Amino acid sequence: MSLNLCHPTMRRPTSGCGRFVRRREMIRVTASLASARRSVRSGAPTNPGAPTNPGGAAPGESRWGDRPLPAYNPALVRSTLEPVDENKVKLSVEVGEEEVEEAVDRAWKAIAKEVRVPGFRQGKAPRKVLEARLDPGLARSEALRDAVPDYYVKALRDHDVDAIAAPEIDITAGEESGPVAFDAVVEVRPEIDVPGYDSIEVVIPSPEPDEAAVDEQIERLRSQYAELEVADRPALAGDHVTIDIQGTQDGEPLDGLTADDYMYEVGAGSILPEIDHQLSGSKVGDILVFQAEHPDEDEEPIDFRILVKEVKEKVLPELDDEWAAEASEFETVEELKADLRARLGRIRRGAGQMAVREKMGEALAALVGDNDVPEALIQSEMQNRLHEMSHRLGAQGIGLEQYLAATGNSPEQFKDELRDAGVLAAKVDLALRSVARVEALEVLEADIDEEVGHAASHLGRDVTELREEFEHAQQLQAIRSDISKRKALDWLLERVRIVDEEGNVVDYADLVVEGHEHEALATGDETADETAEPGSAERLDSDEQDTDENHEQDDQA
Repeated sequence: MSLNLCHPTMRRPTSGCGRFVRRREMIRVTASLASARRSVRSGAPTNPGAPTNPGGAAPGESRWGDRPLPAYNPALVRSTLEPVDENKVKLSVEVGEEEVEEAVDRAWKAIAKEVRVPGFRQGKAPRKVLEARLDPGLARSEALRDAVPDYYVKALRDHDVDAIAAPEIDITAGEESGPVAFDAVVEVRPEIDVPGYDSIEVVIPSPEPDEAAVDEQIERLRSQYAELEVADRPALAGDHVTIDIQGTQDGEPLDGLTADDYMYEVGAGSILPEIDHQLSGSKVGDILVFQAEHPDEDEEPIDFRILVKEVKEKVLPELDDEWAAEASEFETVEELKADLRARLGRIRRGAGQMAVREKMGEALAALVGDNDVPEALIQSEMQNRLHEMSHRLGAQGIGLEQYLAATGNSPEQFKDELRDAGVLAAKVDLALRSVARVEALEVLEADIDEEVGHAASHLGRDVTELREEFEHAQQLQAIRSDISKRKALDWLLERVRIVDEEGNVVDYADLVVEGHEHEALATGDETADETAEPGSAERLDSDEQDTDENHEQDDQA
């Protein structure tokens, strides 16, 4: 049989799982646990020739749950490393017979819990009894299935191999008895050179709000306090008209499109564009009869009959201190404008910071050749993004199919966009690692302590316990890599030339929003709302909060 081995060093399983490849024949498990259970219960011998596939562990997981890797005797488990080609290495692992026998014994104990033997309690049947009832090779096959991934992971760690894909494992000795030996060929993350990373220039929108932007916010706020007065003229965009509306298909009224004395804002586009077109220029007493296309292309057009009963125009309040005091917590228009100017500045600077990171990511990726990026790394990034997206959508009760329907994307478009983001992220990853290596950006133990401390504070956990869990799960190297890449990003941000669209130089330090100094580099799936559209001072507060939430999502990603 072929045995799956998902990449055990990834935070999540990779999309493709490797196989144990034999120079002779595949390990054959002669009796499945299900068939063994039936046979032992009945006292009949198992069929030694029946091909089976015993379960018991998900790909990449241990048969015995979350147990730590066994404490190996270095004299019993040895490994060597040699390069195979440009981005592949071969780990040759030898496991002593005593160590293998311990794994076989563990396998028999696990099998005992799965079968029932007359005269013994569940899980208490001695190994000798099981060996007499079952094929003796069953436990060894189970042991190799479960232990070889552990031996492989130990070899990865011993030689500090940065594997990016599932391995191909060739068992060369010990399938039936004696010491076990196997070779594992695995693709590793390449080290690349990135010329020109120290002379990147990015162009961003101006982070400073101009007076036109401030005036726009003032007008939006005034519009919220506008009063409606009857207008003796044709309706214009922005006017509110009172109408009797009837929408029908084949003479039958449509729900939601039939109402009397309905107030509608001309130009708002809240129903169908054709309605706004017909109402623009209409007068009181006009009866508008027309046909409009249904939003669903598969549906028949909709017939409309609209009676215009009243036209009202917005009358804005005077822009004076009295209105400013009514509309805000400020006493004068100048104080209100100053506050709006400051709020817009914070939003623009936050958007500018995100724009720099996005442009930096694109510039770094452009310095990395397509041939430098292994397909396995791209697939891993795609899987990570798909997992994170599914998790976010699931938290909102939305499935991926619903999301695609809502956004109008086809599965093919979604896959293409996912791959583009995966390629970008993989290139940025390789580039940042290259910068960290070339510039000798060292990660200190104090850096790791600080990172674990932040995580513990965020999770409400004890720092010591959390660090022990990271060590137990062998995640400290991943943390070290993340810190190294962040240091590379900081190094780049100190040297990147930033200009606005008019060529004015921008200091990155002026863009940093307090509390977001150490965000991840944007790599294709972040969005920045660079314009604030408040209807009031309170709405502007909401926009600032939205910007903060965008930053928080980037931190989590």
